[in-house]
Amino acid sequence: MLMTARDAASHSGETAALRVDELTLEQLQDDLIQLARRYGHRPPAEVFQEARNLLQQAQVNLERTRCPGQHTDLYYAAAQASVLLASTSFDMGGLRPAVSFARSAAQYGKTIGHGPIQAYAYGTLALMAFWDGRPSDAVRFANTAQGFGGLGDTALRRLYSIEARAHGHLRDSTQARRFIVATQEQTSGRRDELHDDISGQFGFDEARIAMSHATTCLLLRDAEGAERFATQALRLLQDRPESEAPIVVSGPAAIDLARARLMSGQVEGAQEALEPVLQVPASWRSSVMVERMAAARIELTSPDFRGSSAALSLAAQIEEFSALSPGRLGSQSTLAIEA
Repeated sequence: MLMTARDAASHSGETAALRVDELTLEQLQDDLIQLARRYGHRPPAEVFQEARNLLQQAQVNLERTRCPGQHTDLYYAAAQASVLLASTSFDMGGLRPAVSFARSAAQYGKTIGHGPIQAYAYGTLALMAFWDGRPSDAVRFANTAQGFGGLGDTALRRLYSIEARAHGHLRDSTQARRFIVATQEQTSGRRDELHDDISGQFGFDEARIAMSHATTCLLLRDAEGAERFATQALRLLQDRPESEAPIVVSGPAAIDLARARLMSGQVEGAQEALEPVLQVPASWRSSVMVERMAAARIELTSPDFRGSSAALSLAAQIEEFSALSPGRLGSQSTLAIEA
């Protein structure tokens, strides 16, 4: 009995030694939170490098610990890092890697039964589906995401907004508008840690919602609705300090506003909306912005602008913007979808 007791004590001591220092885990989570919150304020390439390092830290520490609680924390960290890598890959034009990272995030979330991170990953997969010309799959991914447990209002508003855009791609005005309304009516007061407490890139505030709805209206060729929502998004961002207005929201919203005005024949108004976007440094120009600019350029091919010097000048500026920007996603869609 004494020998058995000693063996048990020895084994428990070895197991206790196979733990990661709690301060290491805290630092990893803090770094992920800060990266998510500063996502829209740094060039995509920088975010990618840091997210990759954090994913590697999580993976290495998973091999070092036998503590179930630490495994849960580290799988959660790996899921967050993976989905941030999916977003940055998408921003830099890497659709296939983006899909792979999003799937990895969903698998990590499934391993620990974490509903919000799985919902976020599936919502991201829905966005990626647009670029493969698969809006029906986008609807399916969004529906699956809505079924995970523990989701707060912010998570559901994001998913409803994504589904509205999916129906917009399908040119289903009734369903698209239904989910726009659902987004506005989701006010139960529920919260979850990922979307509400960490927030940042994982959040989906009123400005993002308005920008998303502007895109949906553009898909439905509703210029008036698109201008209204894009203007609302930009107005909400203007009320914040400049350091808190992410380019990942303000840039696409401004381009959507310009495109809505072009649909209404307002070249000068479109030029005014695009002025701040045209000044964005090349390293900050995500594929999301480049694709939207390409869609605006297509609007300028309308017969209504034939012979317009203002239209020709704006087209040239858009082409120069795109030439100096990262690679495009090369989607079958003619309109960029915000990630």
